[in-house]
Amino acid sequence: MIRLPPLTTLRAFEAAARLGSFSRAAEEISVTHSAVSHQVRALERALGTPLFQRNGKRVSLTEAGRHLAGRVGAALRDIADAAQVVRRRDRGKALTISTLPSFAARWLMPRLGRFMEQHPEIDVNLHTSVALVDLERDEVDIAIRFGKGNWPGLEALKFMDDELFPVTSPSFNRGRMPRRPAELAKFRLMRSDDEFWTPWFQAASVQIAEPQSPVFSDSALLLQAAVDGRGIALSRRSIAEDDLRAKRLVRLFDIAAPAQGANYLVWPKDKLSANAALLRDWLLKERDLAE
Repeated sequence: MIRLPPLTTLRAFEAAARLGSFSRAAEEISVTHSAVSHQVRALERALGTPLFQRNGKRVSLTEAGRHLAGRVGAALRDIADAAQVVRRRDRGKALTISTLPSFAARWLMPRLGRFMEQHPEIDVNLHTSVALVDLERDEVDIAIRFGKGNWPGLEALKFMDDELFPVTSPSFNRGRMPRRPAELAKFRLMRSDDEFWTPWFQAASVQIAEPQSPVFSDSALLLQAAVDGRGIALSRRSIAEDDLRAKRLVRLFDIAAPAQGANYLVWPKDKLSANAALLRDWLLKERDLAE
């Protein structure tokens, strides 16, 4: 029978020994300073010997602590290496995609099922976030991002240009739509929190003050409000086109303002997986079919 000390204490001890600080160890492993101190003391009790010399807030390893730190550190690195090997093997059949919730809901999800049907051997995972994820740290194979295409450490392929224009439900205002851009001032105008009406007003040569509300943090919810007839939404073409094609929305006026960016396919530099390459090529074909 292998006699081991409490395993939960070893991670805290190794971090404190390596960093020379209980506080820094607590930050690294996302626990409190007192939790690290408690776990180290529990390990010392289990071993029957002190592992740190304490001098106020400063700590240093005892001889026993230095011996244990070297062995525990090596063992944890071996475990991490083994886990990484297993993870890589399992990832051979996995594909993790990251994108904005709005793009996922209004453009990607209505199509992704077809890719999954064509490639049942691939386990597709979809990660949505309004914040930029670290593709390598979070093990994301490919992402669809909106921006300028200049993300350090990533390869970026322009996927879809974009533009802004007003949309609403065909039944909004009982179907009586504004006939001229200037008439928009009479209606409830909605937008997302990172895109403004003013550039579109300028493109339409009208002087209307920037609406202050309603403002949505999620563009998918903005479009749903428009589909529900809650008002007129300023939308990006990329996330409105399916609703326009299905006639859940109608576009008002043949006037558009350029979006402050475009949609890009991005992946870690020189690390495009085979599954991500399949998805990239499939997405490009889907884009061409939609145009």
